[in-house]
Amino acid sequence: MISSRYATPVCVLLILALIPTLIHNYMGDTANDGKSAQNIATTFNNFSSTPTSRKPFYGKEMFDSDDWFERDYVSNNMRKIKLFTMRGYDHKRIYHHPELAISYGRALETMELESLLAHPEIPVHILVSDDKSLLVAYVLLFDGEGIADPIKHQLKDSIRLLAGSRKPITLFYASQAHPDLNEAFKDSDIAALLAEVIDDFQSQ
Repeated sequence: MISSRYATPVCVLLILALIPTLIHNYMGDTANDGKSAQNIATTFNNFSSTPTSRKPFYGKEMFDSDDWFERDYVSNNMRKIKLFTMRGYDHKRIYHHPELAISYGRALETMELESLLAHPEIPVHILVSDDKSLLVAYVLLFDGEGIADPIKHQLKDSIRLLAGSRKPITLFYASQAHPDLNEAFKDSDIAALLAEVIDDFQSQ
């Protein structure tokens, strides 16, 4: 039996715990910034694209995302880059090793962070397969800002995420087979495509 002198602080703690539960589980309160992955252009100055054969239920099943696409973009010099882009509210499910789902079956080694010429403030996560036959470069955006360390980001933002409306995290995941690893990343087609896509998304 709890002493009556602890009743008030216990009630306060229970009410505080109920706030995020009510917001997220019952009210489903989410913030809509008007942006959508699916509204990103299918063609750019140096790229044209076609949809891949990824199944329609894939984004929902793997990442609980209803706003996603996967396209093969081909540059003017005929280099093909596969781009998977999505937005969702389950942050951990999206930022925690997305390569395990998107590049399933490939052994990828995490390299150093890179940046884009057009967006030096946005970190790009680089991964390369063991046999050097696949290059992956992905960007995580939250509330318009790039994320270098997603775990630190979520810990830092945990109070707001618990008490406020949920905001989506956005993933831009580009992969290229048989890349030229001697080429500086900032000068590569994969970097150019990511910059174009991010510009188009941010302008929505």
